[in-house]
Amino acid sequence: MNGCSQPNDFPTTTVKRPPYPKRLMDVTICVLLLPLWGAGILILGMLCLVLQGRPVFFAQQRPGLLGRPFTMYKLRTMRSGIPGVPDQEAARTTGFGRLLRRTHLDELPEFWNILRGDMSLVGPRPLLMEYLPLYDERQMRRHRMRPGLTGLAQVSGGNSLSWKTTFALDLAYVETVCFILDSRILCRTISLLFKGKVRGREFRHPFQGNAGQDRER
Repeated sequence: MNGCSQPNDFPTTTVKRPPYPKRLMDVTICVLLLPLWGAGILILGMLCLVLQGRPVFFAQQRPGLLGRPFTMYKLRTMRSGIPGVPDQEAARTTGFGRLLRRTHLDELPEFWNILRGDMSLVGPRPLLMEYLPLYDERQMRRHRMRPGLTGLAQVSGGNSLSWKTTFALDLAYVETVCFILDSRILCRTISLLFKGKVRGREFRHPFQGNAGQDRER
């Protein structure tokens, strides 16, 4: 039996090894797409500078593989203010920022995180560091793999889902990861992007622990 089948095996001590060269696929695709995402960052970065001023990039510590912190980069979409409050975040988002968020173009710098080995193309999305103490043991198992640019939860509704459903999908992905599943998620993501039907950038109530999951919506 593998680590996922051992209820007493603390999840953050064991890395889940995908049954195919997932890291090689990440690097290969990122390198092949470098002219696209590199040019996108350059052009959108200049527009951010002109329309919003400095800083161009948003950098934040997020939990990665085994919960270890890494710096995740995005294009900045909000004015400075008090972070972590959904209604204030919505009010602080600039017009150009809303366009970037709606099209997910603010996430282009995360390709750099993938090349660095902080993230993967597909995996559970990196949430906030302050959520780590709130997870139960099973939820911590989402950190047995690198966080992803997209994931099963993202193509299933993203932030429109409840936290309970999001974690269930994250865990289902970690436990069943394979080349076919990753390929389907990537194809589904691309399809939704081109159709303009990608969800998941709605402002969401912060995770308050498992006792508050049923009260979040």
